[in-house]
Amino acid sequence: MDQRNFIDFLKIVEKLKCNTRHSWTTSGRHESVAEHSWRLALMAMLCADEYPSLDMNKVIKMCLIHDFGEAITGDIPSFLKTDKHEDKEDDAIEKILSSLPNDKHDELKALFNEMEFMETDEAKLVKALDNMEAVISHNEADISTWIPLEYEENLRYGQETASFSEWTKELREILKQDSLKKISESKSQK
Repeated sequence: MDQRNFIDFLKIVEKLKCNTRHSWTTSGRHESVAEHSWRLALMAMLCADEYPSLDMNKVIKMCLIHDFGEAITGDIPSFLKTDKHEDKEDDAIEKILSSLPNDKHDELKALFNEMEFMETDEAKLVKALDNMEAVISHNEADISTWIPLEYEENLRYGQETASFSEWTKELREILKQDSLKKISESKSQK
């Protein structure tokens, strides 16, 4: 990739640092899409030993790119996302990838396709960790940032994707217990 194309591409995806998510940080500000993707990649790196048969380099790449479309569309929380939103995000991903040289375009497009069809263990792990990163973020944030729907959502979000493996199922159960504790403590403080 020539340097100009490299810089131009980085300028497009820089918006991931600017666009915020529904989640809040412990310091009381909205989390950026880039921060979410970074921590998702870190989660994958840290649990790599649990999945020795997986191509963890591919998993980490998927984690880093999975929300590229949000550089253009912004974040739409999963509980509000419609098929129309998904289509716009797919179009945004293609627009972003089209700015890359053919070999990079094809490599990243293949990763997006793999994540969309969820037929590989790598894609399943990314989806499970992606869902759980959101739950972790909510558990870390002040409960005053939760909307009423999230009291139930935090207890069930990602359970289906976590069924991918015993390790992710156990992680999801721990997160559920953390959510229940947070909810209980907030009620006792009232």
